[in-house]
Amino acid sequence: MKILVCISHVPDTTSKINFTEGDTKFDTNGVQFVINPNDEFGLTRAMWFKEKQGANVTVVNVGGPETEPTLRKALAIGADAAIRVNTEAKDGVQVAKELANVVNQGGYDLVIAGRESIDYNGGMVPGMLAALTNANFVTNCISLEVDGTNATAMREIDGGKETVATSLPLIIGGQKGLVEESDLRIPNMRGIMMARQKPLSVVEPTNAAAETNSVKFEKPAPKGAVTLVDADNIDQLVSLLHNEAKVI
Repeated sequence: MKILVCISHVPDTTSKINFTEGDTKFDTNGVQFVINPNDEFGLTRAMWFKEKQGANVTVVNVGGPETEPTLRKALAIGADAAIRVNTEAKDGVQVAKELANVVNQGGYDLVIAGRESIDYNGGMVPGMLAALTNANFVTNCISLEVDGTNATAMREIDGGKETVATSLPLIIGGQKGLVEESDLRIPNMRGIMMARQKPLSVVEPTNAAAETNSVKFEKPAPKGAVTLVDADNIDQLVSLLHNEAKVI
């Protein structure tokens, strides 16, 4: 089984976020980048298929040379090879089209993507990728088993969970629950040394056009001061909620 794991290069959630050029560009200075958490769950599940079923695992990213350390980390975790599509990721449509080209050329049986990235939270790439490659699709996936060309997946839905049976080729949008957090892997020294010898291919883009562009970024307004109200002073609480918070 050939597995492709899509890897997003995203800022660590502990990084301080700033914007430049009149709040039109994201400032990467001093920002630590990591594997998108939803993708990390998917990569760990792919490692299980590699170890238990002999699957071959390739990771892919759409981005410039600055994303290669993230791909190398995925290789150190255990992926067999990496592909970087040599173009800036501009929007979900463009990324999906570039990934579709990789999928079609590689003949992958299973494509594991995160249901969304934690930077833009678009949640659109896996579904568009499935449509572009004519593959079956399950999003919000929290469990996946593969037996030959048949797959059983569980996904979160409003009010519960749903188990579906489908077949390969399959694309999933994975998330927390696909594996346990305790099962996530940290590269060890042996993995890091081996990653240096594994192939990281740089492929030129198809020059797919982006359909959207970011006009301006805006950070959330700072939190206001906290006003403590005595439990017996209901009139003051109602007044504050009505006149200041304006929620009643």
